[in-house]
Amino acid sequence: MQERNLLEDLVAVSPGMEIWWDSSPVIFGNWCQKMLAKADAGDRDNLKHQFTRMYNLDDPMGQLFRGVTTNPPLSLAAIKDDPARWQKVAAKILAENEGLDTEGLFWLLYKQVVKQGSDMFLPLFEASGYKEGFLSGQVDPRSAFDADAMLAQALEIHTINPNVMIKVPGTAEGYGVIEELTSRGIATNNTLTFVLSQLLDCAKSVMRGLEKAKANGVDLSKWRSVITHMEARYGDLGGLREAGAEKGIEITEGDVRLAELAIFKKAYRTLKERDYQSKMLSCSLRLGPTVDGKQRIWHLEEKAGADIVVTCPPSLIDECINFPHPEDIKFEENRIAVDPPKEVMDKLMQIPYFSRAYDEDGYTRAEYNTHPALVKTAEAFSKATNEMVAFAGSCLADV
Repeated sequence: MQERNLLEDLVAVSPGMEIWWDSSPVIFGNWCQKMLAKADAGDRDNLKHQFTRMYNLDDPMGQLFRGVTTNPPLSLAAIKDDPARWQKVAAKILAENEGLDTEGLFWLLYKQVVKQGSDMFLPLFEASGYKEGFLSGQVDPRSAFDADAMLAQALEIHTINPNVMIKVPGTAEGYGVIEELTSRGIATNNTLTFVLSQLLDCAKSVMRGLEKAKANGVDLSKWRSVITHMEARYGDLGGLREAGAEKGIEITEGDVRLAELAIFKKAYRTLKERDYQSKMLSCSLRLGPTVDGKQRIWHLEEKAGADIVVTCPPSLIDECINFPHPEDIKFEENRIAVDPPKEVMDKLMQIPYFSRAYDEDGYTRAEYNTHPALVKTAEAFSKATNEMVAFAGSCLADV
């Protein structure tokens, strides 16, 4: 095991890059213990040092993790990681709030997951002058197509902690909410985003919101904007391979990864060229492909040098720490500026699923809601939310 993990190596050649923890911070301690339990005895001291460098209350400005992303499945995972803990939290909520129904308990319980996680990153938020240490708290995905409900939830979530960034979906209804929140100086994270039209729609919505905020003298000292590209969800969940097959074009694993990266890199470059005030956030990352018999991590390698956020779930961090041949991974300075090979792009551009995703005007707002990756992700997030509601129901039944 290397002294430094691959994520630390990536940051070393990427000025401005932020690594975020893609899960509730409340599970971090348990995750560390599980990692240590399965590690070789000779690697455990090294691992402990790595964990201290990842998250360190005594030196928040020196730690690897610069923020946090959460979503309903990750909040559910936090509850499943320690159900007894959350049953006690639910019991306390019920004792303090007479007459709560299941949905009411769920919402207060969810806010507690956000509260406890964001508390852990307040030291970094304060030490960084309110520029880092944010935790993304998502509006209820069951309201993804209801602008009024999302705005009301966002304003409520915003009051949990000053470092809570509101996660708003890239639905047709979501961009008006992002513009409104920005105009109030509230930090946002645009999620459920897969195509260039959405990514740039968010950047433009944020700019309009900033103009209103500045005109009204709104305090922007605790504001920032990130735009999430859900990469593997676009390529794998949305059906790029199947779309290629319909055109008689074979799409390899490498082609899928390069398609996702092409969209991300174009969005990154466009935001920089137009001086948009949002930062790109890369999520839904995968290992792969295998090239000449060697495992690669193009989702990380191709972003070397980028001034972006890279959010990593515990599973990916585990894979990076325990990567079988880390010496095969070389992070090149400014690799983010290198476009995919022309022959790959020529092939991909024959597939409407990709060519439309790569075009700034490829989708109208009204069409976002029907994109297969958005539909499937929204369904998965709603399902996880309903499981959290069911957990709340079980706690209510125990009273």
